[in-house]
Order: sequence, then structure tokens, then C-alpha cells
Amino acid sequence: MGAGAKHRLVFVDRLLVTLVHLRHGTTHDVLACWFGVDRSTVTRAVGEVRPLLAERGCTVTPGIRLRTLAEVVDHLGASGGTGIIDGSEIRVRRPAVGRKDRDKFISGKSKQNAVKTMVVTDEDGRVLFCSPTKPGSCADITHARQLGLVKLLADGPAVEILADAGYQGMGAQTGGRVVTPPHRKFKKNAPGWYEEMYERQRKAHSSRRIRVEHGIAHLKNWRALARHLGRREHMSDTVQAVAGLLSHQQITDLTSAQQV
Repeated sequence: MGAGAKHRLVFVDRLLVTLVHLRHGTTHDVLACWFGVDRSTVTRAVGEVRPLLAERGCTVTPGIRLRTLAEVVDHLGASGGTGIIDGSEIRVRRPAVGRKDRDKFISGKSKQNAVKTMVVTDEDGRVLFCSPTKPGSCADITHARQLGLVKLLADGPAVEILADAGYQGMGAQTGGRVVTPPHRKFKKNAPGWYEEMYERQRKAHSSRRIRVEHGIAHLKNWRALARHLGRREHMSDTVQAVAGLLSHQQITDLTSAQQV
């Protein structure tokens, strides 16, 4: 008992090291210099604290956190709120030559090596959930189905979920609970009245759905999610850790504003 090297960083310092690394992308070498420890100590600290942060979930009210997609759906159903979903890509390093699954990280949208996460926010743009990551070639709707969203909505409470055109088809599978932009019935030579109605409906949907883009933008302010240079297998913990930290910051800012 007690054998092995001892930590030279107390837990508060290990937490601070991890937060600085995630927020600003500061390298382990620089952090080691700042805290006067070996680089391996910083690497070990980040590796230990990051999964702990990922397990915290997203704060929706003081003392209440959402950790799973099922909890998010139940929360929206109980509160009568509307959820907004969208996929977000994070650029990663290109896999090594000769790797069998090398091509699956290439995104069909950006044509770059990336991983993808599904983000859920409320109507105010507050982050409620970030999913584990998938390779960039995975379609948004496929990712949502693999996460079990269709079953949760079909069998769960009556919840409205706003989504973009990438999720068209889920509305029919969930009894209309996933609302996507209207289908365009006329591909060409559309009547003038139809064009006006279509644009009005599309803009009305977009103006409600835009909040999820604001939530994603706040996530991307964290350097670790702007472009990830570490190991791809750590991305799920990184995304979920940042989402939990951001949601806590958002609820704190909201509480402060209400008190003022």
C-alpha cells in the first residue's frame, strides 16, 4: 500500500491545469513549466480529471444535472420546453497511413478529417447534452438514431424537437415530434405564391432553431474544441467535459442576471 510516485499537484491544481488546457489549448510542456512539475505529471492530471468532468453532466438548475439523452427528454417533457438538436464537427489530426478506417474520419460536409457530436440545447441556447463523438463521415440523422433518440421520443413524453434538414425523416418516425424545415414541393417553375409561403415558413423555423448554433459557438470558444490535436479516443470526454463546464457557467450567469 502506498507504493509508487506521489502526486506533486494537489487536486485543486490538477483541476486548474485541466481547465486551462481545455479552455486555452495550453500545451502540457508549458503547464508543467508554470506549475513547476514534470510534463508527465500534467499529462496524468489531465487524463484523470477530464473523465471526472465529463461524468458531471450538464447543469440545468442549481443542483440538477442531465447526464444522458433520456434524462434530457424527460426534463423537456416535464418542463414543457422545446429542445433543439444539431450536429457539430471538430477537426482532428489525419489518421496514420495504412490505418484501415482512415477514410471514415473524412467529413462529407467539410471534406476534412473530423469527429462529430450531437448537441442539444433549450430554446435559450443553453447546452443540455453533448453526445459521445462519431467519425466525421457519420450522417447527423444516423448519429441521432444510434443514440436512441427516435425510440426515446416515440415512447417518451410529448416533446418538440427542432432540427435542420439533415434530420428530415425523423418526424415521421417520432409522430411529428422532430420538426424540420418544410419540404420543397416544386423543384423548379414554382408559383410565386408558393415561393413566398415556403420562404416565410423556412425563415420562421430557422429563427427558432438558430439558438442551437449559439450554443455550439460557445462550445467552440474552448480551444480544445476549435481544433483537437490530441488523441481522437479522448474526444468524447473532452466534448462532454466542456459541455458540462459551459452549462454550469450559463446557469450561473442566468442566476446572476435574475438577481440583478
